[in-house]
Amino acid sequence: MSRNGRRSWGKTAIGVVLTGIMLFPVYWMVNVSFTRDQDMRKSPPGLFPTHGTLDGYRKVLDEQLPYLGTSLVIGLGTVVLTVALAAPAGYALAKLRPRGAGILNFLLLAAQMIPGIIMAMGFYAIYLQLGMLQSVPGLIVADSTLAVPFAVLIFTAFMTGIPGELLQAAKTDGAGALRTFWSIVLPMSRNAVVTVSLFAFLWSWSDFVLASTLAGGGAHEPITLGIYHYIGNNNQEWNAIMATAVVASLPATVILVLAQRYVAAGVTAGAVKD
Repeated sequence: MSRNGRRSWGKTAIGVVLTGIMLFPVYWMVNVSFTRDQDMRKSPPGLFPTHGTLDGYRKVLDEQLPYLGTSLVIGLGTVVLTVALAAPAGYALAKLRPRGAGILNFLLLAAQMIPGIIMAMGFYAIYLQLGMLQSVPGLIVADSTLAVPFAVLIFTAFMTGIPGELLQAAKTDGAGALRTFWSIVLPMSRNAVVTVSLFAFLWSWSDFVLASTLAGGGAHEPITLGIYHYIGNNNQEWNAIMATAVVASLPATVILVLAQRYVAAGVTAGAVKD
């Protein structure tokens, strides 16, 4: 075997090993979701659920569907609000060049560095005065606040690459800034829209800090809190926890697989100049 061939096989083997290490927690989550309670503390633990059970998944169907529905509503609401706010802002920063655009970009970067717990405390104080605690709209607004700065930067980078000649032609035909944005810029920004939508959905779907602070104990809690209810001082229902985690991972996984080519194009937009 040639030296290049051995090097190629070596890289492949290293890649397979590293991928296996990274995916092992996912495998273990699935394994535990099928494991009986009495087998949880076996030593050594079983690598396969030899006496498998579906009790965890039965609990998901019996107890967790309302939490999944709430998370779906919050996720979709966060996507809609984030795109509605970030797309026009990105267009303005990319093409309309308002005064102070550099400062705004800096503030957007700084906003992403604020820890989530600090945001949660701020929202808690505001929502306590407004009566919006333990509400789905309140959680949608809070999750969107975390997603919008990143979304604006993605839209700005993508829309900067749209040829100015197209916008000038639309202006010559009598289209205003709003019509140009709606009819030309937004359709051309499909990859950015998909990228922003995906990340906004994933952030809201996996959020725990804002959910526990703003929605804990309410009538409508997301799936992250639904999983948390299985953990107590004297009881940990690990197969139910892992079964819920498996089911909760499926929507995000499916969406990511379907949208990956749009995400790759959206994230790298503006990275290379012609």
